[in-house]
Amino acid sequence: MKELILRTAKGDVHYWRSENWDAGADTIFFLHGLTADHTMFDGQVEFFDKDYNLLTWDTPAHGKSRPFAEFDFGDTSEYIKTILDELEVRRVYLAGQSLGGYVVQSFIKRYPDRVKGFISIDSSPYGSGYYSKLDIWIIRQVEWMAHLYPLQMMKKAMAKQVSTTQKSYENMMQMLAPYGKNELCHLMGVGYAGFLEDNCELEIPCPVLLILGEKDKTGKVAQYNKAWTKRTGYPLKIIRGAAHNVNVDRPEEVNAHILAFLKERSEEK
Repeated sequence: MKELILRTAKGDVHYWRSENWDAGADTIFFLHGLTADHTMFDGQVEFFDKDYNLLTWDTPAHGKSRPFAEFDFGDTSEYIKTILDELEVRRVYLAGQSLGGYVVQSFIKRYPDRVKGFISIDSSPYGSGYYSKLDIWIIRQVEWMAHLYPLQMMKKAMAKQVSTTQKSYENMMQMLAPYGKNELCHLMGVGYAGFLEDNCELEIPCPVLLILGEKDKTGKVAQYNKAWTKRTGYPLKIIRGAAHNVNVDRPEEVNAHILAFLKERSEEK
């Protein structure tokens, strides 16, 4: 993958694209979760790079896209559009893990005609009906509550919660390594607060695939996904033995479901 930089008024956004870019091929943009970075998709990049144009990035205020003035969903959607425009990608498949799924929905909210399909990986839906008043109250407490924990204890607990394999645990610890306590706590706070501000009832015009780790214990992600599929009819694929970072825990199964979803879209042309 070739590393590129998008210069913005708030900071530099680092992103990666396939070395062998084919203007005639479909493009998949993988968007990682909160406090993570692009390396969580190494297992997907290796698998899909031969047949698809791929994009990954370190979301603003994450990974190499730091320092950054502030994370904002609206700005982030504009950065995605700018990258797609620069690469002359008219329509794209967006695969978002956790926070990345929020970012995808934020982009769809603003540019629905630019998305060919949405793959949600242990993320949660836009829509006020999914979240109780208690859910919203708890989300607003994340930043100050995170400050109660010693930094290394918090990092280890976070990595353990999102993984069932040693590889996934080590990947999460590596992704968390650059953050000091204040930066990490604030990032978690603004990530969730930004979602609450951007959340709305959202009509998604493209095909959607939901993927969920069987052992995902992060917040109420599992409950939200079951409500999401029930309300919309979107297919929900549950990956056995995997936690929140399901695509790192079980890359082969996740890749197989994504590939089937893409091939089905191709057959519909």
